[in-house]
Amino acid sequence: MAIEYRVNAPVTADQFIELLNASTLGERRPVDDRACMAGMISNSNLTVSAWEGDTLVGISRCVTDFHYACYLSDLAVHKGYQKMGIGKKLQALTQQQLGPRCKLILIAAPGAADYYSPLGYSHSERCWVLETGAFLGNAG
Repeated sequence: MAIEYRVNAPVTADQFIELLNASTLGERRPVDDRACMAGMISNSNLTVSAWEGDTLVGISRCVTDFHYACYLSDLAVHKGYQKMGIGKKLQALTQQQLGPRCKLILIAAPGAADYYSPLGYSHSERCWVLETGAFLGNAG
């Protein structure tokens, strides 16, 4: 099997949805909302994807300024291709696209929490999430 890695290659919403459903991320993403998924993939400013022929088998989907912070929003590898080093390679190639001071930031899926520490990630308890529909009060 020859895996080809591509930086910022076009990925359709359908390919993205299919990959997420074939990985563990489909359970935690709005895969039934095609418009949202299309917006997620089209508004990412850095993607690194893994392909076997015309089949998308992995993706690192990010939003970044390329200099200080890169939010790795989705790291997904098709279940049939996991434990082959594809996820690590996607992260390494993502990191290569960033400036020397830019750090990768992510929120780990519950089942993947132990995956990141051995790769060199440090755990931070300073992350905060404002859920959809949460009220900010009188912000103005």
